[in-house]
Amino acid sequence: MADEIMAQAEALESLLPRLMRRLFSMDHDQASAEMPVAQLRVCTILQAGARSISAMAEELGTSLSAVTQLADRLERSGMVERIPESDDRRSRKLQLTPHGTEVMKARRRIRVRRLAAALARLPESTRMDVLESLEALRLAAVAARAAAEGGEAPMGVVALNGNGLEIGSELISAARLD
Repeated sequence: MADEIMAQAEALESLLPRLMRRLFSMDHDQASAEMPVAQLRVCTILQAGARSISAMAEELGTSLSAVTQLADRLERSGMVERIPESDDRRSRKLQLTPHGTEVMKARRRIRVRRLAAALARLPESTRMDVLESLEALRLAAVAARAAAEGGEAPMGVVALNGNGLEIGSELISAARLD
């Protein structure tokens, strides 16, 4: 069983980067194509709203100085701006500029179109299986990481066992996960 899981993990480790490159590599004429991955990660997070430098560092798992350097570069390129915190005018938050917002929206539109084109080539039942399996894998990864760090799995991820993955009150059968 452990050997089988390791073989599956190795296959996924090889497959996922190739899939991501095929689906999400930007054309050279796209504004986001030339952005370093670290800057794209910052802008992707900021799509959900403004963040402080310290919150961004925590979310990225990196140092304050590294995020400050990223923010400086992104600010110079017109992608982000620093805005005052509402409760402490000395503190600043990062947010996407209108230009940054449009670049990230254009990037997302292209990525969604590519995904839609690939999904359209699959039967409907397979599309649903792919979505459910990827979500189950994501939740299992969250639970595995929490367990490795000595914590508990977040709400919603109950157990991964021989019967399948239990998410809340739903059990995704092992057969559907295979």
